[in-house]
This record gives sequence, structure tokens and C-alpha cells, in this order.
Amino acid sequence: MIVSSRKEDHIRLAAEQQDQPASYRGFDDIEILHHALAGIDRAQVDTSVTVGPWTWRAPFYVTGMTGGTETAMTINRALARATAATGIPMASGSIGIALDYPETSPSFTVIREENPDGIVLANIGAGRSLDDAKRAVDLLSADGLQLHLNSVQETVMPEGSRDFSAWLGLVEQIASGLDVPIIVKEVGFGLSAKTLTELKNAGVTIADVAGSGGTDFAKIENDRRSGGHDDYSYLNGFGSSAVQCLLDARLGHHVGPNADPNFTVLASGGVRHPLDVVKSVAMGARAVGVAGTFLKVALSEGADAMTEVLEIWMERVGQLQAMMGAATPGALEYTDILVRGRSREFADLRGLDVRALARRSQEAS
Repeated sequence: MIVSSRKEDHIRLAAEQQDQPASYRGFDDIEILHHALAGIDRAQVDTSVTVGPWTWRAPFYVTGMTGGTETAMTINRALARATAATGIPMASGSIGIALDYPETSPSFTVIREENPDGIVLANIGAGRSLDDAKRAVDLLSADGLQLHLNSVQETVMPEGSRDFSAWLGLVEQIASGLDVPIIVKEVGFGLSAKTLTELKNAGVTIADVAGSGGTDFAKIENDRRSGGHDDYSYLNGFGSSAVQCLLDARLGHHVGPNADPNFTVLASGGVRHPLDVVKSVAMGARAVGVAGTFLKVALSEGADAMTEVLEIWMERVGQLQAMMGAATPGALEYTDILVRGRSREFADLRGLDVRALARRSQEAS
């Protein structure tokens, strides 16, 4: 099956990218100013966060990756067993292939079979209908739906769509017609403040900015091409990083002190370790999605190793909160952060003064 072959290509090329990290990671532009006497007792720290109707044990989740092949089934089984053991939420990869080719459904339904009681999110593309969204949710008995925006990927994909004109209307229909919450996300090219406003106006209440710096689907799709003159390599690294998106979201009052409490922003894209999680939350994200970093563990080491990694990440996030004096993840928004490099230039060009972010602990005291 051609579609399954494409999915296998995605897994192989995404795994290879983990060994060839992006040349630019926005998280490296963010420095948390250390205050040596700010720390508190780790036992006083709560790492849980509220996202929509859910309470998550920690401010991160396993975001959508794969499905539709035997390899994908192996990965999803490992991830599902690990998230079941730890209580971390998990999203599937795009279920569109299972809607079109039902014989591939087991590579997705294995998630709910292995994690019957946990928070599981289905995933489809924004070009799909409300009926497709309902079918995707039903397939996994899902608690919510990730709806991904991927116009850059579709542009480079040899068999991709080039008509994005109906997407916003379809998002609005799904947001109003689905019985479970939706999380609208990019696939690694970022959501601007303008896009977040459009989503909010369409009835969306949770969005994951999903910036660049992690799995690069423009590069993946270009690597699947025949080469020669048929080349899109100039789009490698295209888009805004999660850090840049969170800065832009602050400009649009989607995060920060003046944010709408009924609109939740998540972040993902190139999250490598618990410090990147903490940096994202300090920048205003409620929680953080992780894909590529976990993909490599699930693919090469299996469920037990993945469980260990999730447990370590939860503990490390709690330790970092204690070190920074943040009893809850929300309190990280009062830590002092220094914005440097390309992210600082981005903020300047967008008209956002980031100097106040370096003095937040004074304002909170």
C-alpha cells in the first residue's frame, strides 16, 4: 500500500533526524536566571496542570507521532504501555489512513487496548470533516482530538493537497460539533499570534503551537522525493520555533498576565529534556508535547525503557521546580528569563519588549 509506505518513510526519516539535530533550537535562546536561595522543598512541589477538562500529572504529554504500519503498531504499543503505567496523556498519529483503509486500524486501536483508562487523544488533519473527526474519536474511544495543521508538509509532500481554503471553516465545525475537546496543533512550523486569534474566534479553546526545531516534515517529505530539480530543500527549517511562537502569543495576549483564562496554549517542537519543558512553561505554555525524543526510545528500547524515561522526566520537572522555587508549574511564570539570539531578534521585530521577563521575580515579591 502506497500510504503505508509513506508512513514507514516518515518513521525512518523522523528517527534519522534524531541523530542529526536541527541546526537551530529556540530553547537555547532562553536562559533561566538562577537565584541560589529561591529553592523550596521538593516535597512541597505539585507538578500537575489543568488542560481543558483534564488534570495531567505533569506539564508534558506524548504528542501525536505515527500509525498505519506494523512498525507504527510496535511504537504505539510501547508508548501506550508506558503512558498507562505513568498516567501521562498520549495522542495518536494521524488516523486519516485508518479512516480510508480500515485494515490499518489495529496500529491505532492498540493504543486504547494497552491504555484503557488513560487520557488518549485521537489525531486527524484539518482538511477532514466533522464526520471524520467523530469517526477518529470513536475508533480510539478517545478523550479528545488533536487536529493538525500541516500546509507546509502538504506543499512538499509529493501526494499532498494544495487546497487549504476550507480549513478554518472545517476547524470551526469540528470545534462546535464534537462532544470531546479538541487541541489544534501545527506539525512543526508554528502557530502565530494571528493564527491563535483565528482559532480562538473559531471556538477552539486549546492550541499547541508546535514550532520548528524538532521533526522537520518539510525535510522528511523532500527526502522522499526523487531529487534532482524536484527539490524543496529551501524549506528545511521553515517556520517559527516554539519559543518564538510563545513570544508571539504573549504579544497577542494568549499567554501571560493578560491572557484569556478560557484559552489554553501548549507548546511542542524540539523538546529534548525536562529543562526544555520548564522553559516552555516559564514562557507561558500550560504544558508541553514531546514526540521525536520519545519516538527514538519507543522504537529502539521498548515499553519498559519508555516508562522509565517518563518517570524520570516527571521527577526531574519536579526537582527543577523546587530548585527554582515554583511550587506549581504555573509559578514558573514568575521566574526570571533572559531571551537571547534569534528569539530576541524575533521579539524586537514583532514589537515585543522582553526585558520585563528578566525582572518577573521582583514584581511577584
